[in-house]
Amino acid sequence: MKNWTATIVLAAMACAALPAFGADVPNSTSSANPAQPGTVNYIEGTAFLGGRSLSNKNVGSAELNAGQVLATGAGKAEILLTPGIFLRVDSNSSVKMISPDLANTQVELDSGRAAVEVDQIFPQNMVQIIDHGVTTQLMKRGYYEFDANRPEAMVFDGQAEVETSPGKWEKVKGHHEMPLAEGVHEKTSDFDSHPTNDVLYNWSKLRSHYLAEANNQIAGEYAYGPEFNPGWYWDPWMWDYTYLGWDPFFSPFGWGFYPWGGFYGGGFYGGRGFYGGRAWHGGYGWNGHPAPMGRGFAGGGFHGGGFSGGGLHGGGGFAGGGRR
Repeated sequence: MKNWTATIVLAAMACAALPAFGADVPNSTSSANPAQPGTVNYIEGTAFLGGRSLSNKNVGSAELNAGQVLATGAGKAEILLTPGIFLRVDSNSSVKMISPDLANTQVELDSGRAAVEVDQIFPQNMVQIIDHGVTTQLMKRGYYEFDANRPEAMVFDGQAEVETSPGKWEKVKGHHEMPLAEGVHEKTSDFDSHPTNDVLYNWSKLRSHYLAEANNQIAGEYAYGPEFNPGWYWDPWMWDYTYLGWDPFFSPFGWGFYPWGGFYGGGFYGGRGFYGGRAWHGGYGWNGHPAPMGRGFAGGGFHGGGFSGGGLHGGGGFAGGGRR
């Protein structure tokens, strides 16, 4: 495991830069609690926490605490880690929470498969997945999969580091995988990072889509507030937490997340890139509010001065090719 050291002053500055975790406390009509690392964010089919059956009623309130195991049968589950990081557990799989600490988050894959979507990560975060006794640390935004039946770390997008021996780490870049064998230094190799028959990958892509939709539903309600901080925010319509950050970003699957209200139905949401490859150009932002730095979107704001076709004119949003 990597050691991170800092003076008290630097540590305090680092903590101040981190996003708020449970940024939105749900209203009294929700059974959800303020989000913490280990919060169960979605249940599909059969899942158990500490041997007790889970259902959709437990979403937002059940927590995977240190030493506990979450297992699935004919179902899947999604768990929040640090703000902007989602752990997804495949069918007939189980994960054990080793450490739910915000600056030291460790999960062990006991059986089956698991995936991690990283939409936001800071240098102060240490997010690690243990598979077959081997520790993999997630270093960058991206999408990662792990398989206990065939131990390996697969980096679809992003970058990870695998501890090949005590204190020695091997970098695994995007579109590469590394077999995991305790005490053995394996080589990385490339693989198809856009599979069509990977059920876990396709399910994660769909979940990322829904989370982007939730982001766009609620961003306008929170991001203009004077006390806004990036973090997890509860969407009572989608009945899950989603992530709101300081700036627009794309998930590893190309879905757009937006902090100021979004353009659900054909704008930023939906994974289309910025017009002509440019981020901003002239005009105003959503609902008459000036966009950041006094700039709006390509073409001087909204085409024709407003919405058309459910988003920007023609429903096209920011035309372009997405994040890749």
